[in-house]
Amino acid sequence: MHLTKQWKPDFSDEQLCQLAAQGDREAEEQLVLRYQRLTRACARPYFLAGGDSEDLIQEAMFGLLKAIREFDGQRDVTFRTFAEVCIKNRIRSAITAAARGKHAPLNNSVPFEAPMLGSSHSPEELFISKEEEEERLARLNRALSPLEQRILTLYLQGYSYQDIAQQVGRPSKSVDNAVQRIRKKVGQ
Repeated sequence: MHLTKQWKPDFSDEQLCQLAAQGDREAEEQLVLRYQRLTRACARPYFLAGGDSEDLIQEAMFGLLKAIREFDGQRDVTFRTFAEVCIKNRIRSAITAAARGKHAPLNNSVPFEAPMLGSSHSPEELFISKEEEEERLARLNRALSPLEQRILTLYLQGYSYQDIAQQVGRPSKSVDNAVQRIRKKVGQ
């Protein structure tokens, strides 16, 4: 099927993917706009250690772009299904990498030399900041029930609500409720 360059908003996702594969940036942009809501929905249930929800949405968008660029219309799968798989895989990879702490030595290192680029954090300030962070974590652990502590640990490791529910022997709704309570306690 050969599609013309003429822009039509009623093109199917698969047709837009074909145009994007031919280098049509408008088709790619149209797909990104169509799937913005899906990327946010896929990112919503997850938590990224050391990041925020916008970081996860950005990772989801990278997954969507990968789906747009790698979709094969010859396979027996819709673009939406393929996109959702790519988006969720990208989110899980980001969570796993963050939980592994692979870049922690770089992110948390303290230079021996005087700070460059106008940074005013001395080793003493960094040490005090680290102590304050540990103190906040200790207060949070005291505020959380044992179940909430276990759920938070699994959540930070990137497990889905369903996986956590299986591990703690509770329904997914209980896990969701616990995560909401944890978020409120963290916000205090």
